[in-house]
Amino acid sequence: MSQFTDIGVTTAGHVTTIEIHRPPFNFFDISLINQIADALTDADNDPEIRAVVLAAQGKAFCAGANFNDPNRHESEKGSGDPADSLGQISHLYIQAVRIFRARKPIVAAVQGAAIGGGLGLAVSADFRVTCPEARFAANFTKLGFHPGFGLTVTLPELIGKNNAELMFYTSRRVTGEDAFKMGLANVLVPQDQVRAAAMKLANEIAECAPLGLLSTRATMRAGLADRVMTATNHELAEQTRLRATEDFKEGVRATEERRVANFKAR
Repeated sequence: MSQFTDIGVTTAGHVTTIEIHRPPFNFFDISLINQIADALTDADNDPEIRAVVLAAQGKAFCAGANFNDPNRHESEKGSGDPADSLGQISHLYIQAVRIFRARKPIVAAVQGAAIGGGLGLAVSADFRVTCPEARFAANFTKLGFHPGFGLTVTLPELIGKNNAELMFYTSRRVTGEDAFKMGLANVLVPQDQVRAAAMKLANEIAECAPLGLLSTRATMRAGLADRVMTATNHELAEQTRLRATEDFKEGVRATEERRVANFKAR
């Protein structure tokens, strides 16, 4: 079994729970995504595990990348690339594709915000259990950025092309109720019941024959990881280009300062 610093892994019966331990916002970087991918590989290699719950401590499920890291601003005096804290994004997306190659069903317990790459992580699961207080957002364009984490493939497949376009083009935050209505979430329960409802669904899945379950999931998700890999290659190229723009830095500053950005298209 792998050793982890930012996630906890527990097993009850045939279900493993992977819990993100970076409260309150559970910002992600390459290290966190790598640890989640490793934990999923461990679950794949354990014949007793039939389903996985992906959960998080704190108020957010995963609030995306921490572009507003105060240590970065202090050391670089606001002149550096706000995305540097992620690590090398190409490596991050290699780890993200590993998550999509996991073989066993995943239920995400989304008790709070799933923003940007955090939305991508939530969508990588087969199912999402959420609550009215949760918020889902593909806030990339508000940052002057391009969607990533394979969302240009996964989100349209999940909620339809036009709903995905609406989320991408507006960067709006979608409530838990609206996420449930549009098919972004599968189960809507009170906030204090999200984890229990996710475990209930995972255990229902785990009652099925494991070989038949693996075979059926492989059929249903055939080619998904390859489509995500192709998408992240394109997303990375666009993100790399946009990281160099004034608009990206302005979008990050405006978000940090809670104001409307003054974009200049340069």
